[in-house]
Amino acid sequence: MTGQDWLEKDFYAVLGVPKDADAATIKKAYRKLAREKHPDHNPGDASAEAKFKEVGEAYSVLSDTEQRQQYDQLRAMAGGPRFTAGGRGGAGGFEDVFGGMFGGQQGSRTRYSTGGGANFEDLLGGLFGQGGGGFQRGPQQGADLAATVTLPFRQAAEGSTVSLGVEGRTVNARIPAGVRDGQKIRLRGKGRPGDGGAPAGDLVVTVNVTPHPVFSLDGEHVRITVPVAFDEAALGATIEVPTLDGSTVRVKVPEGTPSGRVLRVKGKGITRAKTTGDLLVTVQVVVPQRLSGAAREAVQAFGIATSGEDVRADLLDAARK
Repeated sequence: MTGQDWLEKDFYAVLGVPKDADAATIKKAYRKLAREKHPDHNPGDASAEAKFKEVGEAYSVLSDTEQRQQYDQLRAMAGGPRFTAGGRGGAGGFEDVFGGMFGGQQGSRTRYSTGGGANFEDLLGGLFGQGGGGFQRGPQQGADLAATVTLPFRQAAEGSTVSLGVEGRTVNARIPAGVRDGQKIRLRGKGRPGDGGAPAGDLVVTVNVTPHPVFSLDGEHVRITVPVAFDEAALGATIEVPTLDGSTVRVKVPEGTPSGRVLRVKGKGITRAKTTGDLLVTVQVVVPQRLSGAAREAVQAFGIATSGEDVRADLLDAARK
């Protein structure tokens, strides 16, 4: 788009808004027309595609405060007498208008020559700091937007599609399986639409995950802490452990398993496109809070039978080093 385009095109008429329309009115009109004339909604319709581009051009100028002011000034000049090189025409003359634009005092004259091969677009290009005879600002990519979503733990672990309200429109976002609390998901092209047909920005979604009372995530693995009775840990046992899918799995607790040991169950973690994590079972040996008479005697007998072993010997040795 060149300087001459700015003079010939009525961007207000393109968007269907008055010349004193505020920014919100201009933006609303642009969105409505852009949706109506978008090529995706009008496949094969050349006139709709051309209108879509016109709407984008108009919005790119009128949505920018500085460019809009420049555009209004140029349109005002074009509406008066034709420009003359160094003449002293009426109130709308070339010198008067440009003198006013650059803060000239009443009665003073600033002379602009169009000699030497210069033309009107060259002058406008220099006036607004654009080289090459034009003053077009290239199509601007849309801005990135941010959104937040809170998911229950199981939904976050299994993956989900959620609907987000973004600036008056609905965006469906695919949340991958195993997303962690606070993780940011970037959705390409789901942000604010670009100007003049330029690409849209991205939508950055921050995911908050509600904690689960039993499970937690460790990358693609699922962790769970399972209480184990003293005799099961001492003598060994096979126990039932819940899994994320709602079923259970049988896990063997080896004889002499201490509290805090982690047992791994393959393939029971987060399922992704190419990998599947594991279920990590942390053993927690439970100490009874109250003992019956028989249980107490049994524990005392156990203590007598193992009295020759010092369970803190390694700790004491390490502390002396």
